Amino acid sequence: MVDLLSADFAPPTFQLKSIHFTMARQFFVGGNFKMNGTKDSVTKIIEGLNSADLPSNVQVVIAPPAPYLGLAVEVNKQSTVAISAQNVYDKASGAYTGEISANQVLDLGATWTLTGHSERRTLIKESDEFIAEKTKFAIEQGLSVILCIGETLEERKAGITLDVCARQLDAVSKIISDWSKIVVAYEPVWAIGTGLAATPEDAQETHKGIRAHLAKTIGEQSETVQILYGGSVNGKNAPEFKDKVDVDGFLVGGASLKPEFVDIIRSRL
Repeated sequence: MVDLLSADFAPPTFQLKSIHFTMARQFFVGGNFKMNGTKDSVTKIIEGLNSADLPSNVQVVIAPPAPYLGLAVEVNKQSTVAISAQNVYDKASGAYTGEISANQVLDLGATWTLTGHSERRTLIKESDEFIAEKTKFAIEQGLSVILCIGETLEERKAGITLDVCARQLDAVSKIISDWSKIVVAYEPVWAIGTGLAATPEDAQETHKGIRAHLAKTIGEQSETVQILYGGSVNGKNAPEFKDKVDVDGFLVGGASLKPEFVDIIRSRL
């Protein structure tokens, strides 16, 4: 009889080959209206979506200005379209003049929020840590989050694009373990509102690097996290990203205010 505890016994060894596969991630299109719109124009945009033949397998999330969140919820009739805030605070209520809480967003019927948009980072000077805290609190209150990351032109020229994205992501992964309610939007700051855009190849390379970094920090969840590209996406260039396996959709700015937003939503048909 072989003594399995004996130091002389060496059990057979097996070499397992790692298998990489890409999970099927739902195509996702976000529309950030920014500080644009009126009751009339927001209503017309959403009524346009209501009457459009939108694909049933595409998740669409639109973010009108905060005063029109309730209106957007009321006007929206598309089951595949959800309403998002553009920003939330990291507290439920209190003496925080001008802020909006996740609870108030939910009370209006919206189910998403953006956090970390480059304009909040650069103009309002929000830190990575503050954005992470807002993201965490929003999720805890019941919202889903589009977490925006991205580098400036100077950072891109310095060759530290992925370092910047990793730093912004790490602030979140340090305090959030479950990423099932987070969609990441990579938005190169130099391509927002400038008419410039990364090539589909550039976007795929950066998204692949982002996913690889997430694999190190959040493990297998990295395969299911949707990573959107944002940066002067329009109806004309959106189809060019169709075969990029790590580009799971778009976060659209100015084009979300125009009829071509429907073309972007339909760009993978």
